[in-house]
Amino acid sequence: MLPSSPTGQILNPDLPVVSIALDLEREQGAPHTHPRAQLLYSIEGVMRVITRLGTWLVPSSQAVWIPSMIEHQVIATEAIAIRSIYVDPAWSGGLPADCCVIAVSPLLRELILRAVKIGNSYPPLGPERRLMEVIVDELRQMQRAPLHLPMSRHPKVRKVIDALVERPADSGKIEDWAKRVGTSARTLSRLFVKETGMSFGAWRRRLRLMEAIERLGQGESVTRVAFELGYQSSSAFAAMFRSELGVSPKCYGLQDPG
Repeated sequence: MLPSSPTGQILNPDLPVVSIALDLEREQGAPHTHPRAQLLYSIEGVMRVITRLGTWLVPSSQAVWIPSMIEHQVIATEAIAIRSIYVDPAWSGGLPADCCVIAVSPLLRELILRAVKIGNSYPPLGPERRLMEVIVDELRQMQRAPLHLPMSRHPKVRKVIDALVERPADSGKIEDWAKRVGTSARTLSRLFVKETGMSFGAWRRRLRLMEAIERLGQGESVTRVAFELGYQSSSAFAAMFRSELGVSPKCYGLQDPG
């Protein structure tokens, strides 16, 4: 377990934004909280961010927003290069009150990298402070991306979720899963919507999407990932990708064999 960074504990309204640079291998951070909200961004590699409400997958084209005092854990399944920023509570007005994944614009990316270079000891007046305020303005215009995988505490739903996380390619129908957990398909379907806000089919597609992004980010081919996740063709996989994210795998910097 990696210890949490003290950077998020800094409370000082004269420092609207503070930052951290951290390079990790295959490592797992300890669950933690901090009074500053955080934009957790990896310029290289894919990471998972876990809270009690769900799991967020964060490829290098995106970042996850974590509000103040939300317990979370970061897991790196490959080498990642984190360049993250923290916003003081005095500057949190207009920022999201819940966790979400956002698309990182070229401008926001360069602002984050510049903030890291400036460091956390800039004067309260001057160009460095003004740049930090621009970062907060950019964060207030964040566009969410659908890479959240909601979880459930209900034992029957959780049993299905845990099994699918282990085997995302499982194509069993909801009737099959209902028999496995000792309930009716109608009840299980209702429970999935109540507990996760998604239908069983939509939840499984989201799981496969997140698994696909992680595997593709590690260099696996589109065709291999498609078949290993239960799709009959790479074109069917690409269609799912576009329906969920509105773009093809190429837009994530992935190799499409055509």
